[in-house]
Amino acid sequence: MLELPVSEAVDKEVKTTVVVDDADELVLEPIPEQPVDPKKMALEELSPEEINLNDPELYFNRELSHMQFNSRVLEQAMDENHPILNRLMFLCIFSSNMDEFFEIRVAGLKSQLEYSREKNGPDGLHPKEVLRQISEQAHKLVRRQYRILNDIIFPKLAESDVKFIRRSHWSDVQAAWVKRYFRDDVLPIISPVGLDPAHPFPRLANKTFNFVVELEGRDAFGRENGLAIVPAPSSLPRLVRLPDEVCDGGDNLVFLSSIIHAHADQLFPGMTVKGCYQFRLTRNADLEVDSDDIGVDLAGALRTELQSRHYGSSVRLEIADNCPDEVVNSLLKQFDLHEADLYSIDGPVNLSRLMAVLDLVDRPELMYSPFSPGLPKKLAGGSDIFEAMRSRDYLLMHPFESFSPVVDLLSNAAKDPNVVAIRQTLYRTGARSPIANALVDAARNGKEVTVVIELRARFDEAENLALASRLQDAGAVVVYGVVRHKTHAKMILIVRREGHVLSRYVHLGTGNYHAGNARLYTDYSFLTSDPDIGEDVHKVFQQLTGMSKELKVKKLLHAPFTLRDRLLDMVEREAENARKGEPSRIIIKVNSLTEQRLIQALYKASQAGVKIDLIVRGICTLRPGVKGVSSNIRVRSIIGRFLEHTRVYYFYNNRNPLVYLSSADGMDRNLNNRIEVAFPLQDQKLARRVKKELECYLADNTQSWVLQGDGSYQLNKPRKGQYRSAQRTLLSDLADNTR
Repeated sequence: MLELPVSEAVDKEVKTTVVVDDADELVLEPIPEQPVDPKKMALEELSPEEINLNDPELYFNRELSHMQFNSRVLEQAMDENHPILNRLMFLCIFSSNMDEFFEIRVAGLKSQLEYSREKNGPDGLHPKEVLRQISEQAHKLVRRQYRILNDIIFPKLAESDVKFIRRSHWSDVQAAWVKRYFRDDVLPIISPVGLDPAHPFPRLANKTFNFVVELEGRDAFGRENGLAIVPAPSSLPRLVRLPDEVCDGGDNLVFLSSIIHAHADQLFPGMTVKGCYQFRLTRNADLEVDSDDIGVDLAGALRTELQSRHYGSSVRLEIADNCPDEVVNSLLKQFDLHEADLYSIDGPVNLSRLMAVLDLVDRPELMYSPFSPGLPKKLAGGSDIFEAMRSRDYLLMHPFESFSPVVDLLSNAAKDPNVVAIRQTLYRTGARSPIANALVDAARNGKEVTVVIELRARFDEAENLALASRLQDAGAVVVYGVVRHKTHAKMILIVRREGHVLSRYVHLGTGNYHAGNARLYTDYSFLTSDPDIGEDVHKVFQQLTGMSKELKVKKLLHAPFTLRDRLLDMVEREAENARKGEPSRIIIKVNSLTEQRLIQALYKASQAGVKIDLIVRGICTLRPGVKGVSSNIRVRSIIGRFLEHTRVYYFYNNRNPLVYLSSADGMDRNLNNRIEVAFPLQDQKLARRVKKELECYLADNTQSWVLQGDGSYQLNKPRKGQYRSAQRTLLSDLADNTR
């Protein structure tokens, strides 16, 4: 394990930033000196006692910080350390992230303005100003995205014989094949709609792929000229692989948009097609299930709301950049959008669908090499997992270490005649996943199976409804958590009869019970038979499935009851130790940090002299580097091959370190409005291991971005021969090894 001191790692970093502007060159350049902020200067002239920690200057805007995260994801497509198909994947992920950002965050801001419910955050920015800055940044990022795609990704893929062939470059043989494909596979199921008083504008669902067509001439009914809309059926693939016999070798792909565009005249026989332009409309996709109006049928209310998700209010229009202004303006008016909501696109309007490339071409050499996750010997297949858990606690870090012990734990419990009960929370897992299959088997085998399914896991609601139905059909008891509080905790409790006693076995995690995510996300899994933790988890399930007063737990921290306040207490304890001249240290690794009371506690600890490192993958509203407030706080974000998802809270605690792993981020919703747990690592060997892994992240100088006082992020750039990547180090240390 890499044990480079944090101070040494930082001293050797070379600061750079990614330039996102309208320049033609796509390069990393040194960041220019930032202009002096007079408000920040005035703040820094105050003594710590005089500083108001509610001052808006001490906070970044949540949504603009989210945009910064999306920008960092986009820059992975420029990183030549990633294989070329993985770089394409990052472009697709950026596109998907931006879709959700507009569907939820931008839509929410627009709703505030529409219904006069404007609410400024701690940063003090009015929603209207936030929308203006989002539009400005998003337009730059989208332009950059398509320059990267057209000028870098496509040419580099072509060098490896993966070619996206536009219609202007089809050979005669290829054109003939495409024509037959259009005639046989596209034309029979496509339904163009000419616009006139008898044919109103069709109701287009969220993010569907469409064309607007300019027509000239007179049709059979005497209608002259005009516009038509051509919705592309969702059943059609957005990418089509040309057969080898019509190509000169390699993998050759064509876009559905090119196929439809090339044959648009066949959709309107006898008419002249003046122009054909692809476009896509993004709508508000946030569900509004009112907890006070749903009675006892949350599932029924959610099913009803899902029907309307596809037709929320308009938020964004993406359209081909060669579309005439009069046509664009007509669409903007139709969707009640403004120019700021318009995104002119130089390429496919939905890049996330380019993920299909991975299924259409078999080119493993253009992607990261697969690896075998590590697995402790006593948890390997065929071993008695209950005996192993009785002997000691186990900590696994996915994807570097295998997720299979978690599945094995449930599968073995389902078949074990001594297991009498299984309880589990599920947030995102899939109706046909290995976890779901094990729970179904357990219920059918007569175990008392109780599952808390969070139906409102965003964009997984339909899948979770299907999962609930499947488990209920198998005989499991299914509950939907607590009204007004999403259940986000990751817990399994297995009760096993051993002689004359009932023993409890527990899994706690930082991530979802999703085997696919466990190969892509970094998460911790903790397996224990500790009686106190087992009793704590039992009490949490009592609260989730029944009705009771708050039950006191011994070792777990439990949101919304004790987690936030205990975190604040531990931060304050470090501050008090620093004031006494004792050594102090805080390291927190989360996906996002927005909770104002936690941020203010960290500010106070920094003022007291506590050295604080925050590893925050995404949104961070804390402003580091403010003299007298946060000069002892450093914030970095790690973006790499795997999505960072672990949540760790480390406190030096006067030489008796406290290490908590959690399902909870440092956000208002996690600490105040969700069911979450944080669990301690009591085994000092495991606690030291996590500390070393945190230091590995702090030493990263190749995939880490450092948050600056102005809200920008600088990419760390290593000196020659001094490359340190946390994910690569962990992959080397933990994968494919037996312990």
